[in-house]
Amino acid sequence: MSEQAAAVAGGVVGGILLLLLIGIAVYLCWKKAYHKASYEELGGPTPPVGQKTDATQSSSIPPQMARSGSVPFIVPTKFHRETWANMINGEHIQEDSDPYVTPAYGPRSSFHSLAGSYLSGAINPDLYRFPKDKSETEFPEGNIGRLWFSVQYEQESEKLLVSLIKARKLQPPSSSCNPLVKIYLLPDERRYLQSKIKRKNLNPQFDEHFVFQISSNTLHQRTLKFCVYHVDKQKKHVLLGQVMFPLKNETLSSDGKVAVWKDLEADNQELPSEHGDLQFSLSYNNYLGRLTVVVLRARGLKFQKEKHVIGAFVKVSLMNHNQIVRTKRTSAVIGSSDPLFNETFSFKAEQLDLDTTSLSLSVLQEAEGEETYPLGRVVVGPYMYTRGKELEHWNEMISKPKELVKKWHALSLSS
Repeated sequence: MSEQAAAVAGGVVGGILLLLLIGIAVYLCWKKAYHKASYEELGGPTPPVGQKTDATQSSSIPPQMARSGSVPFIVPTKFHRETWANMINGEHIQEDSDPYVTPAYGPRSSFHSLAGSYLSGAINPDLYRFPKDKSETEFPEGNIGRLWFSVQYEQESEKLLVSLIKARKLQPPSSSCNPLVKIYLLPDERRYLQSKIKRKNLNPQFDEHFVFQISSNTLHQRTLKFCVYHVDKQKKHVLLGQVMFPLKNETLSSDGKVAVWKDLEADNQELPSEHGDLQFSLSYNNYLGRLTVVVLRARGLKFQKEKHVIGAFVKVSLMNHNQIVRTKRTSAVIGSSDPLFNETFSFKAEQLDLDTTSLSLSVLQEAEGEETYPLGRVVVGPYMYTRGKELEHWNEMISKPKELVKKWHALSLSS
């Protein structure tokens, strides 16, 4: 009986050992087949005869990536600050506290494209910089200073907000300069707002704000006038220059400020002539055959006081053989004897006709009932029609094509 039990136990143990050996053999066969399949996928299909394989590319991709078809993830090496600085012309970008510089790559990048883009595709900061502001460095010859300011209009409260920002390159009568700015809202020259005095400064920074109360109906008929003075030791105000800013040419709103800079103009010390003076610019484009007139301003106008004065305007007529070819006019400027127009007109005038062509500029007073009264007139043209300053202005325009030539002219009531 004991021999039978021993035989059964030996058979069970032998069966278990046989199953264990079979299991080990199956595992070894599976492992060998698995490695063989992995090797074949890494190498890929056999290329046709004559075609070279890219050994570098195949060997650089791990088997896991080859099976899944995904893009390999490469962690770029650490770049020290000295190496990075040499790449972008000596400008320091990376700080010592930054352990890595990790650029962003697209989803289809390969190992080679990653390395190449990291080295050669670095961002050039020069491409993203705004152009340099040259308004404080470039000044024309004879410049007497430049003024920066901004203007904003609040429609609901009917307030004109003026910000005086700065001035540069002022030309005082002495070595020192104590600048001061007075701001007028023409045609009212009796009232003004005034900045603080900046002591011993040719390039003052003001950063001051002023408010004018004015209705929207008359806003575009007004002009801002900035007068820059030097205050001497006797507290006398010496005018260094002025800036005129007509509001009719600007779109003012409460949404944003209109920020501008303008060069100072010297105040003309000449006394107005008997009937007043008119300033305008002439330019001729011989290629296009266009004669351009810019009516700038008038001064010292003598209104007919017995008539109700609404304003003054300028009528510009192109003449040929004393016959009117075409006439244009400016808008009327309300109630000022020194109105600022600043309007441009262009006429067709062939170069062959210039010897018989002239311009007539008439200043007229506008009264009630649409009545007009002449305040003065000036004619510029060739020798056939003019002499003196008017002829000089015309000849200078011809000798300087495409360039605006500006001059003052005395008004006359003669026909």
